[in-house]
Amino acid sequence: MPRRSRPSRSSLALRWLGVAAFAIIALSYVHPLTSYRAAQARVSERKAEVASLTQENAQLQHRLALSGDDAFIEREARRLGLVRPGERLFIVKGIEALRKASVR
Repeated sequence: MPRRSRPSRSSLALRWLGVAAFAIIALSYVHPLTSYRAAQARVSERKAEVASLTQENAQLQHRLALSGDDAFIEREARRLGLVRPGERLFIVKGIEALRKASVR
């Protein structure tokens, strides 16, 4: 069985230099990859925010379309506690307690 000769020092040095270069290159990719993942997370958050705002915008557009309707204006005025001239305003207290009692 022939003896294997040990590789020369320059050959070993080149191998270790290659391994070190590979390690340095691999480590240089860590920061850009973490930045990329963080950016992806921010993008998904912004997409969710845009979807929410789009839905809110649609609701507001619907309310705006209804705002020209007299019945809508009257409903909103009553919700704000306004009454027509000549009407009497009655304030009824304890409605929530009455509703809870009737549900049981």
